[in-house]
Amino acid sequence: MTNIILCGGSGTRLWPISRTLMPKQFVKLFSHNKKIKSLFQLTVQRNSKICDSQFIVSNTEQYFLALDQLEELSKTNNKYLLEPIGRNTAPAIALACMQLDKDEIVLVTPSDHLIKNEIEYEKVLLKAKELAEDNNLVTFGITPTFPETGFGYIESQNEFDVKAFHEKPDLNTATSYLKAGNYYWNSGMFMFKAGVFLNELKKYSPNIYETSLNALNNANKENDLTRIKHTDMINIPEDSIDYAVMEKSSIVKVIPSNINWSDVGSFDALYEELPWSETESCSEAKVKDENNNTLNENHISIDSKNNLIYGNDRIIATVDVEDLIVIDTGDALLVSKKGSSQKVKKVVEKLKQQNSQLHNIHLTGHRPWGTYTVLEDKSGYKIKRIEVKPGKRLSLQKHFHRNEHWIVVSGTATVTVGDKKQYIRPNESTYIKMGELHRLENEGKIPVVLIEAQVGEYTGEDDIVRVDDDFRM
Repeated sequence: MTNIILCGGSGTRLWPISRTLMPKQFVKLFSHNKKIKSLFQLTVQRNSKICDSQFIVSNTEQYFLALDQLEELSKTNNKYLLEPIGRNTAPAIALACMQLDKDEIVLVTPSDHLIKNEIEYEKVLLKAKELAEDNNLVTFGITPTFPETGFGYIESQNEFDVKAFHEKPDLNTATSYLKAGNYYWNSGMFMFKAGVFLNELKKYSPNIYETSLNALNNANKENDLTRIKHTDMINIPEDSIDYAVMEKSSIVKVIPSNINWSDVGSFDALYEELPWSETESCSEAKVKDENNNTLNENHISIDSKNNLIYGNDRIIATVDVEDLIVIDTGDALLVSKKGSSQKVKKVVEKLKQQNSQLHNIHLTGHRPWGTYTVLEDKSGYKIKRIEVKPGKRLSLQKHFHRNEHWIVVSGTATVTVGDKKQYIRPNESTYIKMGELHRLENEGKIPVVLIEAQVGEYTGEDDIVRVDDDFRM
């Protein structure tokens, strides 16, 4: 069985924790065996108990995040599909299934869901596998615990048969669904044979099938990595698997799933889950302080109750406040009433209108070669901390609007400027003039850490001309 993991989406309702270049599925929030892990990592660990391999569907930026986090888990049996632009779930799943044997059973899951009852989850997967082996398209319906208006619903009949799919309801309708007892939240998880799904896609959405097949035939393929070309991807109609196939097919089954599931889709949902930890025995612990605030070492609470407090760097003090969401990420501060956190995506829309980069990237940016952290950014200069992984190097590049000073803090940096190559050791420095071709490399066994001071009239990240790049960024 192959786990197709969908990594698209930027999680705008969890801004400023979640950003375009570090979406919520890769943010490390949850404890597992005393290590803080991301939702993506928990997804891989959970599903690898029944799946033999992972097929990651993402864009280029998320691909490198997935690579790093899979390496931490020592997961090596992976395939990757890189989409230059998202076209929703139907094309993503089709492009992956087209690269698998037609009889391969696939478990399709988002990368950003939390499932806490893993014992029941494994039972649900095994039942789904039985139905999938019998050439059904299986979806997972989450047993609802309250009248949620933010999810679609699946109406069942005769235990596993699907009677109808329903759009997000109003509160009265959601309440009637809950009372009826045969309505389930649509989880966005599926199981089927690759060939069975493709046959149904060809039958009900032939245009998606044909354009996806054409895109795959024209794709660049490197071992277990497939890169779809932008011109081909844009020609694929944008549609979800629900609209394209599931709501039209006559071979759909639903598995009722009481698995303690959350899509962690808002800060109100996150408040219910933090802090959360899991052990190998699948026991869990959710702990708040004596006033029902989330636990945070940086939080000083004076008569404050029922608050979500998130921040890792600065002290956050609250006095006589209740039912608030306070999120501090160093470069942005969000304060919201609980119950209103769905409106956070409106903040992201305003940031985009203002041409701000705060919706896009954190102070620390993750790259395939390592990370950089902006320490200060003022008119005329910018200061960064750069860390390069052993054996990695940045692109051969030049800048038109800035000079750069590099001071090595630890490790030995290999620096190429023009046709000159030199080794810069701790407490040594080098200088790159505006317009000079240069490259930073780590040929050693430990990370290279350096401080970069940029001086110039413009210090934006787009002032880079890449001549040669190992990662094709």
